[in-house]
Amino acid sequence: MATNLPLSDSLRHTVGRSWWVILLFGIVSALFGVMALVNPLSMGASLTWAIGILAVAEGVVGLIGAFGKNAGVSRGWMVLYALISLAFGVMAIANPVSMAASIVMVMAVWFIVSGVMRIVFAIRVREEIDNEWMLILGGVLGVILGGLMLAAPLAGLIVGVIWIGVGALVYGLLQIFAAFKVRKLAS
Repeated sequence: MATNLPLSDSLRHTVGRSWWVILLFGIVSALFGVMALVNPLSMGASLTWAIGILAVAEGVVGLIGAFGKNAGVSRGWMVLYALISLAFGVMAIANPVSMAASIVMVMAVWFIVSGVMRIVFAIRVREEIDNEWMLILGGVLGVILGGLMLAAPLAGLIVGVIWIGVGALVYGLLQIFAAFKVRKLAS
């Protein structure tokens, strides 16, 4: 529920002065989108590498936290989680393209399992609902998508990065447009 309350002059001026932050986010997002569309394999590897850095950092912090006074979780589970994070992070940093393809393969298996589950569910409830064929179709498409991703994980990675790139490009362009709208509030 939106209200059309007028902004105070000071708030309007403050928001208007920060237009460049919105513009900067938009430019960075649009550039990321273009780079992802121009070279999706490289961007997929870069994203995997960045996630690897985060996983290593989380593993280190997890190990430190596991031996603190208030871990909040069993020390054994915390150490196990930290070691898995470290292992994943190191592998992602050392070979980001291979790890990106591995992540795609995990997603592919998930698509297949969830597709089969949808089909089974639709068959079980076909007496209770109308148009169960839509659930079955969704399940079949999930199985097909998963199979295609398993057959060609790098192609799956490239398609995923292209979709992310298109989204980032559209988001960036909208942010750039919004920045110039917000800029008018400062005057």
